[in-house]
Amino acid sequence: MGPGWQPWTWLERRSNHVSVKLFALVLLIYLTFRILFSGFVVLLPVPESPAVAVDRSYSTEVTVGVVSDAKPRKDTCNLFTGEWIPNPSGPAYTNESCRFIESPQNCMKNGRPDMGYLFWRWKPHGCDVPPLNPQKFMDVMRNKTWALIGDSILRNHAQSLICLLSKAEDAVEIYHDEQYKSRTWHFPSHNFTISLIWSPFLIKAEIFENDDGESKSENRLHLDTVDENWTSQYNSFDYMVISGGQWFLKTAVYMENNTDVGCHYCPKLNLSELGYEYAYSKTLKSVFHFVATSEHKPIIIYRTWAPDHFEYGQWFSGGVCNRSAPYKAGEFDGREVDRVMRKIELEEFNRAVALDRTEQAAHLKLLDTFQLSLLRPDAHSGPYRRFHPFEKDKNAKVQNDCLHWCLPGAIDAWNDLIMKLILDE
Repeated sequence: MGPGWQPWTWLERRSNHVSVKLFALVLLIYLTFRILFSGFVVLLPVPESPAVAVDRSYSTEVTVGVVSDAKPRKDTCNLFTGEWIPNPSGPAYTNESCRFIESPQNCMKNGRPDMGYLFWRWKPHGCDVPPLNPQKFMDVMRNKTWALIGDSILRNHAQSLICLLSKAEDAVEIYHDEQYKSRTWHFPSHNFTISLIWSPFLIKAEIFENDDGESKSENRLHLDTVDENWTSQYNSFDYMVISGGQWFLKTAVYMENNTDVGCHYCPKLNLSELGYEYAYSKTLKSVFHFVATSEHKPIIIYRTWAPDHFEYGQWFSGGVCNRSAPYKAGEFDGREVDRVMRKIELEEFNRAVALDRTEQAAHLKLLDTFQLSLLRPDAHSGPYRRFHPFEKDKNAKVQNDCLHWCLPGAIDAWNDLIMKLILDE
């Protein structure tokens, strides 16, 4: 011990112990609050990032851009995320009141026995979509021209639109090509015109396939050249609905600069397998580039991928679609190809909007019918693409159509959404 050391008295030791204990208590209380407060912060929910980057510069109060599977906020309305709810009032028209329904989609006339698929309506989360008002639509579109550009699903879509509008005025067909794939209708008292333009690939294509899906050679797609079948008429349209589709899944040779660059499923050819994803992405780039660089600026509505609902096979291998009610949300997520193709569409659409910061960006609108269509396995033509297919044999094996839609039916909701997108502005 040092020379200045003195032993503590009992009172001094006790006072010091009290001070130490008091300090320890204060420290313990402080640490407890730190831990509790830190734990509270950690437990706060963290919002998930969207699967695809979203440019909100073109959004309005109603969300019409990229669809998120997350539950929307209470103060927003995502038109494309929701559920099908019962609709006791039924469809806006029937096969008897509309003469524009083509035979493969005229399910009631073809003998479909169940009618339950007619009594549903699309209900988005956080808002409502009223049925298309044909008179209001026609009044707003007086002296306007529309075009629907794509494949047979767009033809299906066009029939639905014309049936709905014919409640206000009967349409007059003023043009059709030799195969009735491209057609034009006119509503004379409103001077309103709708053109259906056959362009299954949207780009220049040499097609070697008949209407039964039989091919004598591989289709040849010019991925960097848009189809003149619609671009030659582009300047005459005020509104355009454009969509790609299932044709991209077919065997094809891909060309750029008039040179073969690869293919999809061509084992007999000495070409690299690039896959349909490559072709679809390139095609949409070409389409959106044409739209962005054109001086004419119509309203462009891009409609997303339409899923099929074949079960137990495909259209050529005995696949069927015999469900009688919609899926519930989360019950069916689609096939891998559905998710891949829709992802490409959303990426290319958002890229097109992001790259064009001019007013033209407001002319690009997304009609994302994917989820509402995905939930309707009951609404396809199925075996009733043909007239009374089981009339002679109740157990007959009949080819099903699980891609196109019965009219009237679920596809009518696509036009309800179009009216909401267009007329709300």
